[in-house]
Amino acid sequence: MSPILPDHGDSKRGGFSFLDVGLPGGIGPRTALKALLLVTLALRLFWAAAIEVTHDEAYHYLFTVYPDWSFYDHPPMTMWIEWLGIHLCGGWVHPFSLRLGFVFLITGSTWLLAGITARWYGERAGFYAALFLNVTLYYGGAGGFALPDSPFLFFGLLTIRTLGGALVDHPGRTLPWVAVGLAFGGALLSKYQAILLPAGALLYILLTPGTRHLLRRPGPYLAVAIGFLCFSPVFIWNSQHHWASFLFQGNRATSTTFKIQGVLVIVLGAVGYLLPWIWFLLVSALFGGLRRFRSLRGMDRLLVCIAIVPLTFFLLVSTVNDMLPHWSLMGFVALFPMAGAQWAERAAREPRGSRQRILFMIGFVLALACVALIQVRTGLLKLPFRDPFIEMSGWESVGDELRARGLTDQPKTFLVTTTWFESGQVAFSVRNKLPVLCYSTSAHGFAYWSHPEDWLGWDGLLISTADNNWDRDQLAPYFKSIEHVDTFPMTRGGTPFRPVTVWRCVDQVRPYPFRNTGQ
Repeated sequence: MSPILPDHGDSKRGGFSFLDVGLPGGIGPRTALKALLLVTLALRLFWAAAIEVTHDEAYHYLFTVYPDWSFYDHPPMTMWIEWLGIHLCGGWVHPFSLRLGFVFLITGSTWLLAGITARWYGERAGFYAALFLNVTLYYGGAGGFALPDSPFLFFGLLTIRTLGGALVDHPGRTLPWVAVGLAFGGALLSKYQAILLPAGALLYILLTPGTRHLLRRPGPYLAVAIGFLCFSPVFIWNSQHHWASFLFQGNRATSTTFKIQGVLVIVLGAVGYLLPWIWFLLVSALFGGLRRFRSLRGMDRLLVCIAIVPLTFFLLVSTVNDMLPHWSLMGFVALFPMAGAQWAERAAREPRGSRQRILFMIGFVLALACVALIQVRTGLLKLPFRDPFIEMSGWESVGDELRARGLTDQPKTFLVTTTWFESGQVAFSVRNKLPVLCYSTSAHGFAYWSHPEDWLGWDGLLISTADNNWDRDQLAPYFKSIEHVDTFPMTRGGTPFRPVTVWRCVDQVRPYPFRNTGQ
């Protein structure tokens, strides 16, 4: 279903054609958006089927094996979307089925972003904003992966859209805040950092004359109440598990030692994930908005406020603690509408230069995707540094080797590794045909999916990719003996690239205290 986009007279202001983006034939922005949605959907469906799961995705698969109100490191939205994709595929567990719901969500996010932008800046701007989202490295390449960021992007954009209705379109009315609350609840159920979205709205209210009276009306409080009511499954799970999720997330921001590497990761990581040219467009839109903030009105001001809160928060936290590069990206997402509007103006002034730059952006992402696919599937390129695609390669071959040796059919036997992400990969590779554990003091969800004493008297098959015996030595005190079973290569495209060793840990005699004492 195509979005209902208002006509802002783009066809009369210089016209719009696909010539703007380097393709033949003059068509309108609505048709261009439909083409973008269909092409990116098709490419992502192919991408979802063509490559193995990442470490995080394999681990997230286990959410569907152990469904619960919530999970140690993430709210339950990821599990629900994975479950839906697998059941739409008749219970078939495959990277494609695991990712299916997320692929449709990123398509929905593209549609939402185009609609938000078109509502305030015109249809041409809406198309460009949507296009730019899809030629970033993170949302363009990993947007359809089974990660919390895809639903968070969708519900985050939905929250921005409904906030525009409540704060700009219909200030003072209570009903639009119900929609804000539901969208905010969906964002909270996707990722904890959604709590920063109402903080951006509050900043807008405090800094915008004529809107502060909204704090005396029920609307904003109703929205927050609805959002946290939606979030209640997370409260239920945490109340049953000593508030483990909140402690885990809170520990990531508790330190007093300055760490320059954290700042570099959060700043340069955003440049890398968005790609320098998109990052520059978004930062230019932000600084342009900040320079003119006193004169900004309506949606411009709201978008700047929504963007500045997470960007500032994660930059400050990065000075004292390690960050992951993508944590601040929602702040940048709020800037895409403004960047789309600026590019629409540029395309009208400089159609040829704009067309060439757009073609470069598209070509770069497509070329990078081709290289990534070849490397993930074959390992053909000999890189002078650690291969960044190793985590998406070879684990299916491990499952095949374990099945070929009859190791997945033995009674009272579990598989185990000493890292949560390798345990996730092992579980996905054998489709959880037998129990998979993680014997580590940082076991993440594995610490809650069984009790240590459940495995007394069982044998464990330790799957190790380590180059030494550290894994075996770590587990030796908990079993009668540990025997070497086999060593075989992990392969991609039939080419060996990493050794895998299997050890039989005979008769567990002491419970291993797997618990989360670290991150």
